[in-house]
Amino acid sequence: MEKNWVKIFTSTNFYQSEIVKQMLTGHHIDTVLLNKQDSSHRNFGEIEVYIHQEDFSKAIEIMILNQINI
Repeated sequence: MEKNWVKIFTSTNFYQSEIVKQMLTGHHIDTVLLNKQDSSHRNFGEIEVYIHQEDFSKAIEIMILNQINI
C-alpha cells in the first residue's frame, strides 16, 4: 500500500466496513478496504478501512456525525 494511508475503521463484518467506505466516498474521501479475513472461515480476521492521512480529521468528523463507532 502507498505511503500516507491510515487505518480509520476495523470490523469483522464486511457490510459494516462497506457502509463506512461508501459514507466516506460519498464525501469525496478516497477509501480502500483491506480484507484480512480467512477465505474459508469468515470468523477469523478483520476488514480494515484506510484513508489518506490528510483526510483523517474530516473523516473522523463525518463518522462522529453519522454515529459510527470508532
